[in-house]
Amino acid sequence: MTYTPKKCGICFQPPAIVLIYRDDKEDKTRQRIMPVRNFSTFSDCSLAAEQLKNNPGHKAYLEGVSLRQLQKLYTLLKGHLGGESLAESLEKFQQGETIDPEEDMNKLDDKELAKRKSIMDELFQKNRKKKDDPDFIYDIEVEFPQDEQLESCGWDVESGEEI
Repeated sequence: MTYTPKKCGICFQPPAIVLIYRDDKEDKTRQRIMPVRNFSTFSDCSLAAEQLKNNPGHKAYLEGVSLRQLQKLYTLLKGHLGGESLAESLEKFQQGETIDPEEDMNKLDDKELAKRKSIMDELFQKNRKKKDDPDFIYDIEVEFPQDEQLESCGWDVESGEEI
């Protein structure tokens, strides 16, 4: 059986993940409610998302739903259980998903670094131009404007004299 997810959301009372999907075999749109059990403000959202996605009862339905989206839904639920409003939870999630270009990633632990790398990979894949895209151009040549005189670097001049 093949299922095509259309929408995926969260219900706060009672806590549940709601999936609206298209059943391709019967050509019908259906709704599946997956209750969230044993989840608290101290639970790990990524672990809970992985467990739900790998659950044998829900696995076929959640194939087309990204793990990142499930993590986001669990993060919103965690914020709701902690007393935050939906807007506060969304803002907090967005801050965790954006990358500060001034941040020194050498000082991050392995888990945080892996998270930042996955965010960068996802952003790269989203912005990537593929050969099949209608606006794909094979060989792009760009002329950069030079308003000011270019400064020569000291290390460049010195290395040229030694050779």
